[in-house]
Amino acid sequence: MAGNGVAALAISRVAKSYGKLRALAGVSLRVDAGEFVALLGPNGAGKTTLFQLLSGLFTPDAGDIEVMGHDMRADAVPALAGLGIVFQQPTLDLELSVGANLMFHAGLHGLPAAQAKPRIAADLERLGLAARAGDPVRALSGGQRRRVELARALLHEPSLLLMDEPTVGLDPASRRELLALVRRLRDQRALAVLWATHLCDEAALADRVVVLHRGEKLRDAPPAALVAEAGAADLEAAFLALTGGG
Repeated sequence: MAGNGVAALAISRVAKSYGKLRALAGVSLRVDAGEFVALLGPNGAGKTTLFQLLSGLFTPDAGDIEVMGHDMRADAVPALAGLGIVFQQPTLDLELSVGANLMFHAGLHGLPAAQAKPRIAADLERLGLAARAGDPVRALSGGQRRRVELARALLHEPSLLLMDEPTVGLDPASRRELLALVRRLRDQRALAVLWATHLCDEAALADRVVVLHRGEKLRDAPPAALVAEAGAADLEAAFLALTGGG
């Protein structure tokens, strides 16, 4: 929990519909500094819609979103500055080098080169990519590209890290590696992390699991508590029991 009591992310009664389709129905949740929270739900649960609202791409029909106490509607610039995002779909320029991708992003955040260059070098070293700084992104593996996107998301030193189904398309070893990296960075920087996934083995490593289904929040509890409450053998069985299998 943040020392000043301000949540890194506070979502209150957020609703969003597209025509007659109700994507989110009054969802509330909180993520504090140093917390790793998994947003677990099947396809169509509303995870993508929620992340679109959190990243400022759309606005909710009702409810409030605050990042480090800054309202996403009334105080959007500091709210957005407080978060870093790794999107589900790759967004790197494949023809540019790793370093050039990160320098471009630094420019978007107004970071001067004298500040950005050592920060980029340190992050690439931390993520095991220092030797690939001059290589075009196209030459990297899927797991390495995800690490570059993670470095980019952290470049402006946000308080909140949003990971939107970040392991989609990765092999099992790369999935485990990315999850371990984010958990380690959470510990080192007291980052708040919201990790969206449909994979129970990833959610099982979170501090808390928020189960989202058909636009509604069904549960918000530590993984072990969800398993115990359902009388299930593991989180996957508990999740299937909660959602009726999908």
